[in-house]
Amino acid sequence: MPSFAKGRPASVPWLFRRPAAAVVGGFGAAVAVGTALLLLPVATQDGTSAPIVAALFTAVSAVCVTGLIVVDTPTYWSTVGELVILGLIQVGGIGIMTLATLLGLLIARRIGLRLQLTAQTETKALGLGDVRQVVGAILALSVAIELVVAVPLVARFALFYGEAPGRAVYLGVFHAVSAFNNAGFALFTDNMMPFATDPWICLPIVVAVVLGGIGFPVLLELGRRIRTGTRRWSLHVRITVITYAVLLVVGVAAFLITEWRNPATLGPLGIGGKAVVGLFHGVMPRTAGFNSVDMGELYPATLLITDILMFIGGGSAGTAGGIKVTTFALLAFVIAAEVRGEPTVHVLGRRLPAAVQRQALTVALLGVGLVTVSTVVLLSLAPFRLDDVLFEVVSAFGTVGLSTGITADLPPAGQLVLTAMMFLGRLGPITLASALALRDRVRRYELPEERPIVG
Repeated sequence: MPSFAKGRPASVPWLFRRPAAAVVGGFGAAVAVGTALLLLPVATQDGTSAPIVAALFTAVSAVCVTGLIVVDTPTYWSTVGELVILGLIQVGGIGIMTLATLLGLLIARRIGLRLQLTAQTETKALGLGDVRQVVGAILALSVAIELVVAVPLVARFALFYGEAPGRAVYLGVFHAVSAFNNAGFALFTDNMMPFATDPWICLPIVVAVVLGGIGFPVLLELGRRIRTGTRRWSLHVRITVITYAVLLVVGVAAFLITEWRNPATLGPLGIGGKAVVGLFHGVMPRTAGFNSVDMGELYPATLLITDILMFIGGGSAGTAGGIKVTTFALLAFVIAAEVRGEPTVHVLGRRLPAAVQRQALTVALLGVGLVTVSTVVLLSLAPFRLDDVLFEVVSAFGTVGLSTGITADLPPAGQLVLTAMMFLGRLGPITLASALALRDRVRRYELPEERPIVG
């Protein structure tokens, strides 16, 4: 394995010289191919060509592993169309993890070369020369997790719900792939509502969502720890795991508290059923997008809490979207340091560079700006409540896929706005963060300092 502390860096591939263009171009090509395939008459149930907006929206939603739909997946698309969607989900999920991980390694390598003595312990990962190993590991891990998750789903569909063996395998594999890639596409008109209180269906999906959304770097380091018995965790893994776990607990608790007596959701269920549904919906805002209750019946407080959780999203270099839990956690540490009057920000025994603080702030504020502008545009295009419109926009930006049911009723212009939000929400934080991290400008002079009034 190449060391960051030895020798000169190898020639950098074009992908790493122009990361934003490479990422956007690759996913744009996947969307174009997916749209063309979904426009084929064989992709629909009635054998006619799908409307261009429906095909484009579905392709973007699948490639960006979102799950928002404008047509009912099981009744509108044929088996061929469903397989196209499944392929786009897999390509999008693996592509996201691969590109984000490789870009992260490039950033870590540059830091390691620049600060060899202080940063080497935090960059014990694969080098850029091991691109094949990175891609192979991501592919193998993805397929392995999807197959393991599919086993209980196939068994449950076949033995308990009476599905034919072939159909059970198809349902199990489709939903395992959709869950691990945090896509939220389901082959049932009511998504997972028919199985709301069935732990044999819901819990495997929850496990797949968490493993896919926590990020490949975390899974890679966990695997290395198991093999080598290493005791030291990198700062990224510690921040991600702690914040992810806290948000999961908060999400489950908030959903149970706000919806406990709602007659349209948790109200009629027993304690066990409420626990299963609460856990399921506490995890889904990590950008998975499955739902086991009618999202349009949630109380406004639940919708707002879910908005916040969807906007934060999941782990970096995983299949989850949002601004990422690391960004959220770093901003919390910055605020805490400012409140205490500390000149620098310390995080779990490490000092946080000022550049990373600015990157986190930039990603978060640009995300807020995108959501605000898109919400205003949609409110001007469609006669829906602010609660519902904001929920759809945040769901699109966070590539979540949860919906209050208004997406299909939006005018074509509104659906195109959500299409753009899914694409920007999926690729924007990755390309922006990598561009900011790889950008290195030296200021040759400083202007006189003056402090404006803050607050």
